[in-house]
Amino acid sequence: MRLTSKQINEFKTNGFLLLPQFADHKLCDEIRQLCEKHLKQQIGPIESEEEYLQKDSASKTVRRLRQAYEREPLFSQWMINPQMRPVLEQLLGEKGQLLLAHHNSIMTKLPHVSSVTSWHQDLRYWHYENDNLVSVWLSLGDEYLENGLLEFIPGTHKMKFSPEQFDKKLSFRDDLPQNQALISKRVHFDLHKGDVILFHAKTLHAASKNSTDTAKISFVYSVRALSNKPIANTRSDFKEVELT
Repeated sequence: MRLTSKQINEFKTNGFLLLPQFADHKLCDEIRQLCEKHLKQQIGPIESEEEYLQKDSASKTVRRLRQAYEREPLFSQWMINPQMRPVLEQLLGEKGQLLLAHHNSIMTKLPHVSSVTSWHQDLRYWHYENDNLVSVWLSLGDEYLENGLLEFIPGTHKMKFSPEQFDKKLSFRDDLPQNQALISKRVHFDLHKGDVILFHAKTLHAASKNSTDTAKISFVYSVRALSNKPIANTRSDFKEVELT
């Protein structure tokens, strides 16, 4: 698959791009079944809601399954999907390198117990020479506002913000008038099984809790431009997979 010039311009302008029905439904079902097994058994490494909210608790409510690439052959096959490579090359302007340090996760919004994902840029805790990074989000079922759908603020990948516009956790503050003006411009797309949304590492995005009775499960991984090297001795300086 190759993107049209219109699609490329849309990504460059907004910082995100929807690819409807990119993935085969059978593949999505098979991935989801494996995800549900890992969730039920709490197969590590995981990030829990309690850890994310920095709460002391003996219980563990899974927020994400980390290190998806090494969990199942089917997961790694999706992440090196040859149909996605030319798309990523068009957006990055060169060949891509699959990150295993960041994202590389099964993201969950479990019914009634999931937390709000505040407005943020993924690059807030990544360490690379520049911001030429793209994330690939695969919907394994229907995603909508009530179950924690991602929302985006168009064009924020090209904006410069002051440190004061973020809190101590580097979340974009929603109590500041200038931030509220931007947040009011947020947009979303209801997603369905097989839909993929691509977004820039600096695009502001957020998600609400899951108030439905069914788990929302999504698959996300990220890719850097080959020339955009990780900074040595940081969290981002980790093993990667070459996309050739």
